[in-house]
Amino acid sequence: MSRILIIAPHWIGDAVMSLPLVALIKQNLPNATIDVLCTPWVAPIYHACPNTQEVIEFDFQHGSLQWNLRYAAAQQLKLRGYESAFVLPNSLKSALIPWLARIPIRIGYRGEFRYGLINHALPNPPRHLRTPMLAHYAALFKQLANNAVSLDTLPEPRLQISSDARQKVHERLAMIAHNLFYVFAPGAEYGSAKRWPSSHFAQLANHILGKEADSQIVILGSHADHSIGREIQQSANHRQRIHNWSGELSLDQSMALIAQSQSLISNDSGLMHIGAALSIPQIAIFGSSSPQHTPPQSRKAKVIWLGLPCSPCYKRTCPLGHLNCLMNIRAEHVYAMLTELHS
Repeated sequence: MSRILIIAPHWIGDAVMSLPLVALIKQNLPNATIDVLCTPWVAPIYHACPNTQEVIEFDFQHGSLQWNLRYAAAQQLKLRGYESAFVLPNSLKSALIPWLARIPIRIGYRGEFRYGLINHALPNPPRHLRTPMLAHYAALFKQLANNAVSLDTLPEPRLQISSDARQKVHERLAMIAHNLFYVFAPGAEYGSAKRWPSSHFAQLANHILGKEADSQIVILGSHADHSIGREIQQSANHRQRIHNWSGELSLDQSMALIAQSQSLISNDSGLMHIGAALSIPQIAIFGSSSPQHTPPQSRKAKVIWLGLPCSPCYKRTCPLGHLNCLMNIRAEHVYAMLTELHS
């Protein structure tokens, strides 16, 4: 039986977009054991993936070599007898572990002086020429299969929420029992050029809460997003029906809550991809990034992107200072699309 290791990405959205690669491996190698090495931050994604055997967690810090920790991880992995490893991040650090673990086949994209560490390498295309991230990751399996696998139709990302995870949010949901609730995800870790303004989210809340008497809104995100959630609450009407839980729930709890929501409205973020993988009706708002590269992979998703001449710029903050790619997306337009989703 083949033993395969996946070195996972560090971002939640990228982790979700790696799930079709896992499914593709399982489809073509049904007897393979697929394990994932990841940080605790993204581990809930792989715990909710039915095709993974074991999720191995190490607290690798972004931007830090942590040689001793990586060496220790490699020594543990060496004992498991993996035949191949897919290295999804482009960093030198992520390629060190399977090399130190002496995994014979190490597959990944070229990047950060990884020659030799990756012995089955694909050229890393420039950002503007990249295919959607799902295909970008899935192409690595095609490399392992010597191009014998078609990527014309890829599995969509899918997450399965366990009953334990649903139970963890039971008390929270009791606060809004017998009511429809929408989830707002107004954050984006990358920067403000990916965040629809909080004032616009507040206007959208006014539309939803003013026209749907039984509805409520839950705001989700990280600790860093709590202030954005507070701005939305303070600017909106019906504040008692808006619940700012940013930073108060773990990722698996947030996933379980999104799975039970009426709809998700978000920026291009990790929670957007989670909503798509849960097949929840959603509106995804794009600004500085491109929906052609990282779209929500769901038939129930609608994307709003103005496609201005200055976008996608992929900048953390607007280089022109006006943020028109997001400012010009009106709340009434988003609500109209949301209504259409449920018609």
